[in-house]
Amino acid sequence: MSTPLFTQTIVAMVWDFDKTLIPGYMQAPLFHRYDVDEKTFWSEVNSLEAQYRQRGCEQVASEMAYLNHVLAYVRRGVFKGLSNALLEELGKELEFYPGLPAFFTELRTLVEEDTLFSQHGITLEHYVVSTGFTRTIRGSAIADELAGVWGCEFVEDLDSDSDEIAQIGYVLDNTTKTRAVFEINKGVNKHPGQISVNANMDESERRIPFRNIVYVADGPSDVPVFSVVKRSGGRTYGVYNPGHDKEFRQINELQRQGRVQSFGPADYRPGTQTHMWLSEAVREIAHDIVRDREAALGTRVGQAPRHLND
Repeated sequence: MSTPLFTQTIVAMVWDFDKTLIPGYMQAPLFHRYDVDEKTFWSEVNSLEAQYRQRGCEQVASEMAYLNHVLAYVRRGVFKGLSNALLEELGKELEFYPGLPAFFTELRTLVEEDTLFSQHGITLEHYVVSTGFTRTIRGSAIADELAGVWGCEFVEDLDSDSDEIAQIGYVLDNTTKTRAVFEINKGVNKHPGQISVNANMDESERRIPFRNIVYVADGPSDVPVFSVVKRSGGRTYGVYNPGHDKEFRQINELQRQGRVQSFGPADYRPGTQTHMWLSEAVREIAHDIVRDREAALGTRVGQAPRHLND
């Protein structure tokens, strides 16, 4: 019998970022630093697709437009001197929803401190998959709890010594978020160069099977990932900003459509619906891992010989 690649004893919490972990968008500190009107910036971004098409573009990656506009602001001197180091520094200014980042630690220790789970080597990892800035997430208060981040990245001008950002290094949009989840599933991030996201791997050979994944996000843009995770046996949970009717209606509709299994306010403090549901989901997954491992052990070892009575 061949040895499995992975023990599959990891529970993965995969989080969206904007409006899931923080009330707004992570670019807010950037606009504040340079005294830029946030509404004006996003209005300009929303007009870019029409401008691209007027210039002959038949296919437009709309999610990439805001990154191009950031670079346009850099070239125009509006975001003068904007560097990756500054993007990371701005992450320190982000304010998280109630209960964070403590809840990240609580979920991890919930698994680590349970004797039954620790006997089977079960652990929990947190990941963020976002269309925002990787560097800003890396500079935020949750950074130390993250096993991996997928987001958008800039690089400096390769033809000069300036640390000012000049090019787009990586783009993650609402659809390619699913690629990131498959990379977590297969272990590509932990074994770069050895495992490809396109590798043909049986589910039993993947580092974190989908049944061990919980995906938490806020809205319609996350439907592709919700669908992949839920269809593949994982758990999906939606959050909304308490007191915001529009956000409540959005996530309520996603549950009605069967996209999410449950939803609640983006309040991660003990005793809240969200804290309890996600904690219980982690416990259930961990217990399922224990059950499957003990069943496999019994199958491989077999029952001990015993005397037979007449």
